[in-house]
Amino acid sequence: MTGARAPGAHVVPDAASTAFEALAEPVRRWIWRQGWTALREVQEMAVPAILAGGDVILSARTAAGKTEAAFLPLLTRVLPRLDGGRPGFAILYVCPLKALINDQHRRLEGLLQACDVPLHRWHGDVPADAKRKARERPQGVVLITPESLEATLVRRGPDAARLFGALDAVVVDELHAFVGTERGRQLQSLLTRVEVACGRDHVDRVGLSATLGDMRLAREALRPGAPDSVRLVESREGGADLLLQVRGYERPPRNGTGSEAADARREGAPDADGPERAEPVKPAPDANGADEPIASHLFEVLRGRRNLLFAGSRQRVEVYADRLRALAEDARLPNEFFAHHGNLARAEREAVETRLREDGRPTTAVATTTLELGIDIGDVESVAQIGPGPSVSSLRQRLGRSGRRPGMPSVLRIYVAEEAAGPTLHPADRLRLDLVQAVATVDLLLERWCEPPRVGGLHLSTLTHQVLALVAQTGACGRTPPGGRSAGAGRFETSRATCSSSC
Repeated sequence: MTGARAPGAHVVPDAASTAFEALAEPVRRWIWRQGWTALREVQEMAVPAILAGGDVILSARTAAGKTEAAFLPLLTRVLPRLDGGRPGFAILYVCPLKALINDQHRRLEGLLQACDVPLHRWHGDVPADAKRKARERPQGVVLITPESLEATLVRRGPDAARLFGALDAVVVDELHAFVGTERGRQLQSLLTRVEVACGRDHVDRVGLSATLGDMRLAREALRPGAPDSVRLVESREGGADLLLQVRGYERPPRNGTGSEAADARREGAPDADGPERAEPVKPAPDANGADEPIASHLFEVLRGRRNLLFAGSRQRVEVYADRLRALAEDARLPNEFFAHHGNLARAEREAVETRLREDGRPTTAVATTTLELGIDIGDVESVAQIGPGPSVSSLRQRLGRSGRRPGMPSVLRIYVAEEAAGPTLHPADRLRLDLVQAVATVDLLLERWCEPPRVGGLHLSTLTHQVLALVAQTGACGRTPPGGRSAGAGRFETSRATCSSSC
């Protein structure tokens, strides 16, 4: 969660805070009512940077207050221009998940009400009537996914100037999720199309992320072609102590253990459902392997507390949630273990999130990657993970959920199951590669290293999609007029000549 309030971390700001004094009066009143004692480090650093204008990246750990760090100064900038100004949204917030939009709407609602600024959600699950009202009276802040922004430009291209002509800034949350991806290229093109449709040369962009590895690539992703113009605000606050345990288990050899089975375990299988990413396929838990003692240890250390357990695939999530539930029943204890993945109904997922965030009862969410990004689930005491995990950046996101209370350590447990040694065991499995990967991932995490995104691809499918979308939006695709600006400028440099000749 990019804008989480850690209990005890905020109360009335010190009068000596120049950042606090620079904020608009309604914003300062809201901060006082929250009972904050001080702004967080990233907020102190972000206020002058954003008030000065220009593109900014805010980089800080999960739950460091990045959302407020962006919106407190942005609201200060837009409040004087809201009364009697031209119609149109003042701030465009873009993020990769509908669930995160819903969560941020809940978190920002009080702040924007205090400032008398309208707040709108805009994605596929929002009722059509709510979106119609926002289109008819575009004001304030709109929270939107890239896909809904694309649909708005394509279906209502002539209205783009009216909807977005008054934009003061664009906020891109979870920036790392867009860097080096097809979806990121789509977003870059969309933001440029918005600027062109409104006749604007530049609309400030503010990127938020907790897991940016190569800052040069992050700057290029936020403002393609002009990375040096992007100002970086990087906070090191909140580096809690880490309590770490890596537990290894052996499972008996299975039928088919050999090169074919080893290859199958290492291959990634798509498990696509919105935010979920594929993790390496692992055998399903069974009572005769290592998974039974793993489940027993999880029950022993997680019971009676608030935790996150990342189990990998949906199948493994359901099996571990069921096994932990059965152990609770055997102990005649109320169930506190609940599955959370993309195949569950939204109401079921939200019930788990609400219980973690607002209910005082012990709760462990057994999840795929659905709780990895910034959805607010409150404070959890520990994070557990089955297997080495997909990446260092993923582990950093997960670990950021724990240790948010001042003085409390982050707690991480990693469980790794390997095949028992035997004459038929494949040579690759004898190397204990999952255990090696888990240890290496932790070492890189402690060194503050993250995987750099893959860059340099042509992204031709996105290029084709954006050309067709631009034709649908404008009704034509012609050459850039003299002195004008192409909607694709700076997005697909490698294929610009191809696009130009095709149009």
